[in-house]
Amino acid sequence: QVQLVESGGGLVQAGGSLRLSCAASGRTFSRYSMGWFRQAPGKEREFVAAINWNWSSTYYADAVKGRFTISRDNAKNTVYLQMNSLKPEDTAVYYCAARLTAVATMRGSDYDYWGQGTQVTVSS
Repeated sequence: QVQLVESGGGLVQAGGSLRLSCAASGRTFSRYSMGWFRQAPGKEREFVAAINWNWSSTYYADAVKGRFTISRDNAKNTVYLQMNSLKPEDTAVYYCAARLTAVATMRGSDYDYWGQGTQVTVSS
């Protein structure tokens, strides 16, 4: 069983930055690929970013490319999402997810465990 706990959400003005963290339980965190997804009110969940277990590849949605950066610290069992130049359309609940294989994907259905989510609100 893997438990994921997100933190770092909040209210920020457009153009500002936030860093989300996702702490994972489990001794084999370094073997998981990790992803961030988000869901805005009235919309379906969408992919944001993902990272392979060994940082060999990262993936980004077009909407966040160049503004968001995913990273991980396997020693701390934590994955991060640095969000810069935030826009009101980035407002959503952000979820991290773990996939029990080395290679990340952009499909939410490929992920095995999910956190409870953290709210990000960007004001204009």
